[in-house]
Amino acid sequence: MDKSKIKCVAVIQCAVAHERCPGVKCAGAFAHRKHYFAGYGPQVEYYLPFGCGGCPGRRVGRLASLLKRVMKKDQQVEPDEIAVHLASCIVTDNGHYPPCPHRGEIKTILSRKGLQVVEGSVIAESNEARRQAGVYAPRPPIDNVT
Repeated sequence: MDKSKIKCVAVIQCAVAHERCPGVKCAGAFAHRKHYFAGYGPQVEYYLPFGCGGCPGRRVGRLASLLKRVMKKDQQVEPDEIAVHLASCIVTDNGHYPPCPHRGEIKTILSRKGLQVVEGSVIAESNEARRQAGVYAPRPPIDNVT
């Protein structure tokens, strides 16, 4: 994916995690273009966080369709100018729970809608230390775009 062409970044957060997490670390990583958001430039005008809708990602297909339609019609942003990040709470092993068992299906739904998918949002230092110690599974690499 050529991040210089992206105008909209959406972040899908786990509904269970969203009950506890307001998404501040993901938003901060985006604002400072750190972690999985590194490489996006000032041309990204839209940061859109939303929840998956609960297992098995019930809202993802509907929201992806609406996102594409509204961004194209109202903002003149084409689907290939949208990147959808599966938040780290969905794709990584962490202190609260393992990766989402439905992440593969969610990724497939988004890909079929013609959207570019990135697995990951923020790298939490405490979880990264546990990964290094072998407590948690490794996180997805930063360059894991489809």
